[in-house]
Amino acid sequence: MRAPTVMAAVAAAGLLALPPLPFAAPAAAWDRRVQQGETLARTNCARCHAVGRVGASPLGEAPPFRDLHTRYPVEDLGESLAEGIRTGHPGMPEFRFDPDQAEALIAYLKTLER
Repeated sequence: MRAPTVMAAVAAAGLLALPPLPFAAPAAAWDRRVQQGETLARTNCARCHAVGRVGASPLGEAPPFRDLHTRYPVEDLGESLAEGIRTGHPGMPEFRFDPDQAEALIAYLKTLER
C-alpha cells in the first residue's frame, strides 16, 4: 500500500522541478495592468465614483464602476478615455488618459464585472 504513496511523492517532486509554464508571464503582466488600472481609478475617479466591488459612490450621480458594464461594454471606452471624457455625471472633470492608461483602466473595470 505504501508503494503508490511513494510513487506519488516522487512524481510530485518531479513536477516541482519543472520550469514555470509559459503562460505565467502573461498572467503576471495582466495582473500588473489591472493594478495600474485600479491605481488610476483610485487616484482620478474615487472622489466621485465607487471604484471597488462594494460601497456607494461619494457623488450620488456618479455610477459605481462595478455597474458600468451594465450600461455599455467597457471595452468600448478606450477611445473615449484616450480622447477625453467630457460628459458623464454633472460636475465631472475632463479626463484624458494615454492609450496604455486607458487599457489598464479598462482591464481593471473588467475585473469588477465578476
